[in-house]
Amino acid sequence: MIKRQETERILNSVESIVLANEEDCSDEIEKLAASNNLGVYITNIDGSPIYNAEYISNSQMSSLPPFLFKFFYEEAVNNGGEAVIEFKGSEMQKTIDREKVEPPKDASEEKKEESEENQSVDKQLEENSEEIIDGESDNTSETEEEKGKIPYTIPPQKDDMSQFRQNIGNDMAESVIYVRVIDNGGTEQVIMINSVLTPVDATVSTLKAQLKLISVILIVIAFVLAVTFSRNISKSVISLNEGAKKLAAGDYSVKFDSKDYMEVAELSDTLNYAASELGKADSFQKELIANVSHDLRTPLTMIKGYAEVMRDIPGENTPENVQVIIDETERLSGLVNDMLDISKLKAGTISIQPEEYNFTESVLHVLQRYNKLREVDGYTIDFEYDQEIIVYADEQKMYQVLYNLVNNAINYTGEDKNVKVIQKVKGNTLRLEVIDTGDGVKQEDIPYVWDRYYKDSATHKRAIQGTGLGLSIVKNVLELHGAKYGVHSTAGQGATFWFELTINPFVEDEE
Repeated sequence: MIKRQETERILNSVESIVLANEEDCSDEIEKLAASNNLGVYITNIDGSPIYNAEYISNSQMSSLPPFLFKFFYEEAVNNGGEAVIEFKGSEMQKTIDREKVEPPKDASEEKKEESEENQSVDKQLEENSEEIIDGESDNTSETEEEKGKIPYTIPPQKDDMSQFRQNIGNDMAESVIYVRVIDNGGTEQVIMINSVLTPVDATVSTLKAQLKLISVILIVIAFVLAVTFSRNISKSVISLNEGAKKLAAGDYSVKFDSKDYMEVAELSDTLNYAASELGKADSFQKELIANVSHDLRTPLTMIKGYAEVMRDIPGENTPENVQVIIDETERLSGLVNDMLDISKLKAGTISIQPEEYNFTESVLHVLQRYNKLREVDGYTIDFEYDQEIIVYADEQKMYQVLYNLVNNAINYTGEDKNVKVIQKVKGNTLRLEVIDTGDGVKQEDIPYVWDRYYKDSATHKRAIQGTGLGLSIVKNVLELHGAKYGVHSTAGQGATFWFELTINPFVEDEE
């Protein structure tokens, strides 16, 4: 219906252009035909073409045979100057619209007249089947001499130039030819508009409209989904952000919800682990401060007490009292030095300077420092080794490692006061074990014994030797040397602290 109305509008426009008496109106007719995908064919009453603009690739009005033109013309004249010829495929439909010129008839009369008319058309088509070729040939020769003729614009592919073509190759296509007879300055002219009722462009336009609608719907759906997902994700991120602020403020009891998207869940687990470790570190640090304060206060109190006694009481200025002041001063100095060493090792400001030296002699020298303990307090410190060994390491730092491991064993050994040091050599690897006979280390505490804030028991006791911070120093120095280290312990049977050091890093280890 829309295409018919459009074609009628174009027909009226073409008539207006022709009646405007312009000398050459072919350009305007060409534009109308091209912009609307129509065929416009204008002739005089004997079928000679005046204007021809065809933009339907599977139809050709210029090959219209004379008998069909005559039939179209008579139909238009009989209908008051207009006629509509319908086609389906290449077959012309035989029903002719006469409503404009004739009043309605009863059913029987209309049926009879239609039958006679159809028979007349069939007969005429049959009688003139041979005339098509000659008629077309004559028509072509005449139109070539006719002034103002414009050849069809898009010639279709055809096998027989003498055949009238309509809807070539598409038997289901519906088309219509509008015929109108006009009076142009006393001369009758025939305007024929060929229009396809089911054009491809209409389908394309429909698809474009549908695509636009679908695109709008998809954009709306995508927007709704984006808002929904962003709210869910942002809700989790906001919750994590609030928890992180609490964690930064020192609230290590905060818990992060891990029941969410995989990435958010992993981040939550990581933050939970970080909060747990920070809580432990904070607890250990508070214990360290308390313990160090105790260790600092004790020697200072003893130094002050002995000094006051020596000042106030005559005869107390004895070498023994002076020695106590000296020992406590050394203990205090050692505690401060250990704390400084830990800070430097953690900050990475201490580097090792390895060289070759006699490791076995270094162990013996360390053990000689405990001769007073052996003599006075009854400690037994044994050293077992098969041979003296030369290693490539920082002698001063390794001496500190040995001293702190022996101190730790003395501080936590059992009532038998027995400590054993064992040196083993396997290939290019040196293994040293320091064994005590104390209560041992709980299995759940083993991962933390090397921690700088770790203390073995909640009740702090003053170390017999050293400052109680030695294991953290041991860990950092051994890591600087690339050595392996660890602890084996069984409850009630003491603990074995060990490390393995490469004897010569420039030689491959021999199995």
